[in-house]
Amino acid sequence: MVATVLKIVFVLIGLALLYRLFFAGSRKGLTLFEMHFKQGRLVSHKGKIPEKFERECRAIAKAEKLTCTVRAERLGDVRLHVSANVGETIIQRLRNLFPFEYYDKKTLDNSKQTG
Repeated sequence: MVATVLKIVFVLIGLALLYRLFFAGSRKGLTLFEMHFKQGRLVSHKGKIPEKFERECRAIAKAEKLTCTVRAERLGDVRLHVSANVGETIIQRLRNLFPFEYYDKKTLDNSKQTG
């Protein structure tokens, strides 16, 4: 009886690890911001979005009547993710507008100045 219970517990732990490995490991990055558009209108957002990028995204979404999600993640470098239901030309326009240099600022270490 105890051996059967232990086997079931080990199988469940194995299945949980497999699930985590395949499905939960795909989004490891820190989400900087997320915008949800529905029929060209911004319905919700999270995080701090650069003002100019938000303005331009709203204009593109309104003109194209987009229903999508735009998300920026940081995993080492910053990546911009757009829903798969958006065409490649619009995705490229959004990537061209995105201020990658805003997030790639290097911090200057003043503690080791020579002088």
